[in-house]
Amino acid sequence: MANAIWRVNVNNQTITTEPIPESWQRLGGRALIPRILLDEIPPTCEPLGPFNKLLFVPGLLVGHMLSSCDRISVGSKSPLTGGIKESNAGGTIGLKIARLGMKSLIIEGVPANEGWWTLYLNKDGGRFESADELIGLGVQDSATCLREQYGEKVALALIGPAGEMLMASAGIQNLDKDGNPTRIAARGGLGAVMGSKRLKAIVIDATDTTAPPLTDEELYKDAKNRYIKSLLAHPQTKVYSDYGTVAVAMMAQEFGALPTRNFSEGQFEHIEKINGDTIRDTILARGGEGQTTHACMAGCVIRSSNCFPDPNGKKMVTPLEYETVGMVGSNLGIDSLDTIAKLNNEMNDLGIDSIEIGAALGVAVEAGLMEFGDGDRAMELVNEIRQGTPLGRILGQGASAVGKVYSVIRVPTVKGQAFSAYDPRALKGTGITYATSPQGADHTCGLTIRAQVDHLSPKGHKKVSLGAQINMAGFDTLGSCLFAGFGYATAPGAIRDLLRGQYGWDLGEDALQVLGRQTLDLEREFNKAAGFTRADDRLPEWMTIEPLPPTNAVFDVSEEDLDGVFS
Repeated sequence: MANAIWRVNVNNQTITTEPIPESWQRLGGRALIPRILLDEIPPTCEPLGPFNKLLFVPGLLVGHMLSSCDRISVGSKSPLTGGIKESNAGGTIGLKIARLGMKSLIIEGVPANEGWWTLYLNKDGGRFESADELIGLGVQDSATCLREQYGEKVALALIGPAGEMLMASAGIQNLDKDGNPTRIAARGGLGAVMGSKRLKAIVIDATDTTAPPLTDEELYKDAKNRYIKSLLAHPQTKVYSDYGTVAVAMMAQEFGALPTRNFSEGQFEHIEKINGDTIRDTILARGGEGQTTHACMAGCVIRSSNCFPDPNGKKMVTPLEYETVGMVGSNLGIDSLDTIAKLNNEMNDLGIDSIEIGAALGVAVEAGLMEFGDGDRAMELVNEIRQGTPLGRILGQGASAVGKVYSVIRVPTVKGQAFSAYDPRALKGTGITYATSPQGADHTCGLTIRAQVDHLSPKGHKKVSLGAQINMAGFDTLGSCLFAGFGYATAPGAIRDLLRGQYGWDLGEDALQVLGRQTLDLEREFNKAAGFTRADDRLPEWMTIEPLPPTNAVFDVSEEDLDGVFS
């Protein structure tokens, strides 16, 4: 059934399609997730229980291989935060879900038996098949087996051992355009929700399908051409193509916002060993399977990803991103790219969020479980997660859990979710985003590092954060990467005309903001119903009193400003 809701009940193993409710019609991606959850689950339900649902929702522009615009939003009530969660990723699954005509894939219920399953979906429907033989395998081996069984052209969503063990740091992996199972919907523990449904993998076979229909093909084509032209002409496109997301490392260092030794410092004295220039130079010098630029999605012209090789030129990990370099590198005092890459690869294979685990390991240092700079011990602790030991399960539950068990105060989380690699004391606008986003601490919900403001002043950031949060919620609703904004910004009306060309809607010049604000309102409505209050919109107390070298900044934005962000 084209352009429909696909509903999968894992208890009775039924797969059905149904018409799209009217109130869901003009929503997609991140915006549709809270609408469905508000309509269909008790907001106070147990995240790993039978009433929670796991949603795969392509954004409104997904399905046409428009550069940077085929991302998938995965959503649920989070076992990490207890609130709304949308985690999105590039790769191939968004494109292929959209081409099967899914407005949303809704997975509900919990199985009555102890078996594990692969869910296979194609244009004719789908089926459940046993996945018991995959249990315990890492993501890489699981993906290899699944592609051998179902073919190399399918898309996959799968969990690793962390998801099987229902760890709150577990994400959901999918394939990039070259078949690497390393594009992860990482944040919020959604891999644990998938594990609670006893699903090891979802296979999307889009054979004999086409792109979603267009209402006005000429208008869409014109808007697409304007957008691509602007994207290619933007100077940041080349920066990210050449250096990837790690290009921002020196910017964070200059602001004194680079997480260093569990957020105790804002600059890392060995940053030159792990920054974007060094990563690029190392890849070029080693050659072989290394790639300085790589696209996670077919059709992407930015290609901000990479493939980092070992000294022999063999692929070690793809991609090596800034967030991992910051949270597993400087945050742990580790200055070896090879060590960071090995840890990154191991986390990918476990199916865990490198941001959350990087933060958890930083807290583990405070607890006396390792020392800063000790990459070998860090790997031992990650292996504890794989083995499912008591210590490994504590670490796998994330930074807040480690802090509670070991009575550590310096724990960098909001709503139970770890900060990403920007210290909010030196970037006050991003601190407001961390505090007030319905998603918990997350740079992808409104990073303000490029704002032309005094980042150390406690004044004037409320509006900056709100604007960034609205824009990012809009991008996530469209299914667009943040970097798509480079093209949208210099192609006025492109978003309006892409939506009008595809759907016949006219959301006006401020379409992005209309969609973003609507998304945030729905998310806040869900969290309020789940029991969240203003007290949840705060950074940890220690950040308000502990100065951050070298600027000696504290987070001193007033509670009045925090409470007034959305008013």
